Amino acid sequence: MSAPPLARLTPIALAEVIDRAALQSRVDRKYVVAVEELPRLLDQLTPYARVLEIDGERSFRYESVYFDTPGLASYHCAAYRRRRRFKVRTRTYLDSAQCWLEVKLSGARGRVTKHRLPYLAEDRRTVRSGRGFVNDVLDRESILSDLAASPFEPVLVTSYRRSTLLLPRTASRVTIDTGLTWQDGDRALRLPGIAVVETKTSSAASLVDRILWQRGTRPVRISKYATGLAALRMDLPDVPWRRTLRRHFRANPPSALSELTVPTRSGQEASCA
Repeated sequence: MSAPPLARLTPIALAEVIDRAALQSRVDRKYVVAVEELPRLLDQLTPYARVLEIDGERSFRYESVYFDTPGLASYHCAAYRRRRRFKVRTRTYLDSAQCWLEVKLSGARGRVTKHRLPYLAEDRRTVRSGRGFVNDVLDRESILSDLAASPFEPVLVTSYRRSTLLLPRTASRVTIDTGLTWQDGDRALRLPGIAVVETKTSSAASLVDRILWQRGTRPVRISKYATGLAALRMDLPDVPWRRTLRRHFRANPPSALSELTVPTRSGQEASCA
């Protein structure tokens, strides 16, 4: 029996991925792909891509906690397609318990910029100790400066498994997320049959983009925060993601989900997101 497609890719270490394609300022393109289609995609990429490997593993568990104001300012910026948009989240790499506080900014022509602060995993459900960092980023970028006095509270938790590929010729990255789960209080949504494939480039389309386009798979509007929250809260405006919601999310009704925990094992984890 042949090895799984991910196992056939040449490995690459985290330090080299960061050195060659950190892409903290980039253009992201997102695709929803059926899980059963991934082996074919990975087979096509075998001669061209390398896969992030840490301690012999090539798939890593992620948890993100998204924060918003009582009026959901971050969500509504996305829903109404404001020119400048932002997200505030903690991201925890569950296999190592490493955690970051992140402010992700979306600007003109789809360019995304991410600012990160090392964070304690036990503080991942609050921004209190990092609020100065959040305010500094939003103020520096002139985004909703009136939010300085507004509380940011946890709104949504997402979890998934991620594999990261490097395309050396174009210094671009590809992430493949599976096992997607969203939790809003005691409501949860699981989508085990789909993967979110995201290409991260300096600007031009990558090989993965072209392969998917040739198959008829086009980029979709999907945000783990905004689309997930819209799927769980039917009263929220959802125009930008309505087609994605109808095709991929709303056929799966929310259910109950137990609380997620963070392991205590230390170690290096995939810090490129």
